[in-house]
Amino acid sequence: MSITRRRLLTEGTWLATFASVAAAGRFSFELGGCDSVPHSGADAAPPASSSGGVCTSTVAAAPPFPVRPLLRPETLARFVDPLPVPPVLSPEGMRPDPEDPSRHLPYYRVTMREAAVRVHRDLPPARAWTYGGLMPGPTFEVRSGHGILVEWVNDLPERHFLPVDRTIHGAHDDRPEVRAVVHLHGAKVAAESDGYPDDWYPPGHSKISHFPARQDATMLWYHDHAMGIERLNQYAGLFGVFFIRDDEEDALHLPAGQYEIPLVLCDRLFDDKGQLSYPISGVPGAPWVSEVQGHVVIANGTIFPFVDVEPRLYRLRVVNASNSRTLMLSRSDAVPLVAIGADQGLLPAPASVPALELAPAERADLLVDFRSAAGKDVVLKTDLVEVLQFRVAAAPVPAPVAIPRSLRRAAFLDTASARKTRNLVIVEREQREYQGRMQMLFDGRRWSDPVTEQPLLDSVEIWSFFNTTDDSHPIHLHAVRFQILDRQIFEADLFRMGRGILLRGKPVPPDPAEAGWKDTVRAHPGAITRIIARFDGYAGRYVWHCHNLEHAANEMMRPFEIVRQA
Repeated sequence: MSITRRRLLTEGTWLATFASVAAAGRFSFELGGCDSVPHSGADAAPPASSSGGVCTSTVAAAPPFPVRPLLRPETLARFVDPLPVPPVLSPEGMRPDPEDPSRHLPYYRVTMREAAVRVHRDLPPARAWTYGGLMPGPTFEVRSGHGILVEWVNDLPERHFLPVDRTIHGAHDDRPEVRAVVHLHGAKVAAESDGYPDDWYPPGHSKISHFPARQDATMLWYHDHAMGIERLNQYAGLFGVFFIRDDEEDALHLPAGQYEIPLVLCDRLFDDKGQLSYPISGVPGAPWVSEVQGHVVIANGTIFPFVDVEPRLYRLRVVNASNSRTLMLSRSDAVPLVAIGADQGLLPAPASVPALELAPAERADLLVDFRSAAGKDVVLKTDLVEVLQFRVAAAPVPAPVAIPRSLRRAAFLDTASARKTRNLVIVEREQREYQGRMQMLFDGRRWSDPVTEQPLLDSVEIWSFFNTTDDSHPIHLHAVRFQILDRQIFEADLFRMGRGILLRGKPVPPDPAEAGWKDTVRAHPGAITRIIARFDGYAGRYVWHCHNLEHAANEMMRPFEIVRQA
């Protein structure tokens, strides 16, 4: 339970989410369980239509392709593989700046291709889709204001090895089975470089993106965003990190070099042959499932890795690249984590937290002090699941390093400056045509409906998400950064019945670890989550969506358009 949820509960809320979801059988899988349920994976030939089963009491139709039992994680040796750190990519040359042809920018070329990646010492290499043959892909590192060009080459196979659902919007039979487009998550870019879901391209083609990097120092991440199959492409391995540095960050003298460790965390399911496995529904011809809960959490593409550290201060740059799972990170020795940054850069001040909640797509910038653990092992875990072991050397313990009390001056947006407040309702509906599967929507609208959110360029708006569902949704807005104002419990059942808005308790401010600039926010069930954003940068059409990728694939994604003032 996060600080926010705990405080909401003390205000008299009814957020019994996990109990209600479990009772309703809403999750397809539980950690380490359901190993006999049909899954599709690398060994399964992708058919035109698929059926199978999920972890419920419903008897599913027999799948028309081979399925394998799941790997049992408890049979794997713990902490026998060193943590891999993706290499920093170097440019291949210079190209004209599309915004000013008299200038030239570093040019990079990254190929999307299938590769065999080793995820554990005792498992054979796993089939994966990668950027540059690596999972995660190579790391980008740039200075603020120093833009780059990246050519993304699609050299993937023409058939997917995970279950494409042809009933999902954007993945119908008139589209190629394999498509890709890259989104730099959290970047302020022109619309043509944002990775709009419909701007996909098939194998044998490429696209050049321009990333101006006119942002504060932060860690962004890049991933696939192709309409209808983003959930599968990311699950297959298409993700990596992108650092922006600036002088203000440098002046803080935070741990750097070998003392700064990027951590891309995500849960996955593997079969008993060590291959990626993805759950499928019991609906013939419609394999989509509403959530994916893996039985292991991999760190930088490795199951149960270790890393040797010194008894000193380290900086961990963490992103949750899971499809659906929210992580609750903590140390095995109960020493608090110190959060110094969120999605869009440094916080105003450090925040000490016993555990840190990260929904899919959220990032955290953490300081971790190992001086008290000299000569011992410390495990990073999420809830009860072990993720990564730190082996702390018994070397002489250095003098303590003072953590800056102030990190970055916060320019908080004034609610009085908001030109418009939008009330956006998260709802769910039953798709009876697919045996009652649930579909999440914003205001009851689908992707192809007319654009309804058109903020003016350089204007400030407040967006209020009314979550009437039983799920917590990580809501991501492309192209802009925002601040969380508060969360307020309301009677969602009465609201759904058209009986107005009945508030409970008091508005709760954001957790200290999310009190800076953000691009993804957790919209809790039964709560109104308010954010405030300035829509600056570029005019054009962008996207906002739930970053539970299974939800986004089934219409929980909408376009919005930043328009120039007349």
